[in-house]
Amino acid sequence: MRMIPLLLAAAITLTACGTTRAATPRPAVPAPVKVAAPLVVTYDGGLYVIDGERLSVARDIRLPGFNRVNPAGDDRHVLVSTATGFRVLDAGSALLKDDEFKGAEPGHVVRHAGRTVLFSDGTGQVTIFDPARLAEGLPEGEVYTAAAPHHGVAIRLQGGELVVTVGTQESRTGIVVLDASRKEIARNEDCPGVHGEATAQGEAVVVGCEDGVLLYRQGRITKVKSPDAYGRIGNQAGSDASPIVLGDYKKDPDAELERPRQVSLIDTATGRLRLVKLDASYTFRSLARGPRGEALVLGTDGHLHVIDPVKGKVTRRIAVTGPWEEPMEWQRPRPAVFVRDRLAYVSDPATRRLHEVDIEAGRTLRTVTLPQPPNELSGVAS
Repeated sequence: MRMIPLLLAAAITLTACGTTRAATPRPAVPAPVKVAAPLVVTYDGGLYVIDGERLSVARDIRLPGFNRVNPAGDDRHVLVSTATGFRVLDAGSALLKDDEFKGAEPGHVVRHAGRTVLFSDGTGQVTIFDPARLAEGLPEGEVYTAAAPHHGVAIRLQGGELVVTVGTQESRTGIVVLDASRKEIARNEDCPGVHGEATAQGEAVVVGCEDGVLLYRQGRITKVKSPDAYGRIGNQAGSDASPIVLGDYKKDPDAELERPRQVSLIDTATGRLRLVKLDASYTFRSLARGPRGEALVLGTDGHLHVIDPVKGKVTRRIAVTGPWEEPMEWQRPRPAVFVRDRLAYVSDPATRRLHEVDIEAGRTLRTVTLPQPPNELSGVAS
C-alpha cells in the first residue's frame, strides 16, 4: 500500500520535468540566404552580414558583447571573436554557427599559405587549421601552446615552420621560430612590447617592437631599428605583391593616446626602415594594402592616402568620409578600412555609412546607410 503513493509521486515528477522541457523551445534556426562577396560589420550588440554585390544588409545577427571579426581564410567564412573563443560565421549563408574554437581572450587571426592560425591570449594556445574544411564542421587542426599566456600572435609558413611571439602577461620580448616538427630553430628577444605581424613578398615575416621590428627571412631573424629610441610599430599590413611592409609609427612613450602623423615602410629585402609623413593622423584600423601592393592609410581627414611603397611618397588622396577624431577607448567605433581586390570598403560610424571605393579609379562607387553605427569591418578573403 505504501508503494502506490511513491510511484504516483514519481510519475508526477517525471511528467512535470517533461512539461518543463517542452515549455522551453529551442530557438529557431534562421533560413540560410545566399550572400555574394559577403562583408561583415559589427555594431553594439550584433553583426550585419552585407551582400557585397548589392551592397545591402542581408541579415542582422544579434550577438551581445564586444565582438571582433576577421576573414577565416576561405571565400565563405568569417571568424567572430567573442568572450569564449573564435566562432564560425558562414557569411555566404548569413548563418552564425555553433562551431567555435574555444579559447580565453581570443586575439589575433592570421592567414597565410593555406592555413589559418589563431592565438588565445588567455592561454597562449595556438590553433592551426585548414580553412577549406570549415564547411564540413570544426576542423581539428594542430594545437601548440606557448610557454606562457600573453597578448601574442603566430604564423605558419609554407614549409610548416611556426613563428610565434614570446612573452608573459607582464611583458612581451620577441619571437621564436619552430620547424615543422616544432623544434626551435631561431630565437630573438630583442623586441620589447612585441605586437602584430605581416608577411611580405618572398614569405618574409615582420613583427613589431617598441623600437623597430624583427624580420624573419630565409631562416634568419634580424632586428631593424627605428630612427627614434622609442619608435613603436605595433600594427602592420603586408602584400604578396611587395617586399615592403606598411606599419604604423608612434614615438611618444608617455602619451595617453598618441595620434601619429607618419607611417613606417619596412623593406624586407634590404632591411631598411623609413618614415612617410601624412597630412592627417590615423588609427590601428586604418592600414591596408591595394591590389598592386599600394600602401593605404585611412586618415582622420576623411581621405584614403595611397602611398607608393617603393618611392615612399603619397601619390593620391581619395576623399571618402568627413573629418573624424580617434576616440580615447580603443573599443569605441571609428572609421575602418577593409580591402578586397581593387575595392576598399570604408565605414563611417558618424553617418552610419559604408562606402565602396575603387582604389585605382580613385572614387567612391556606392554607399549604404546602416541601421546602427558600424564598428569593426571585415569580410571573406578574396
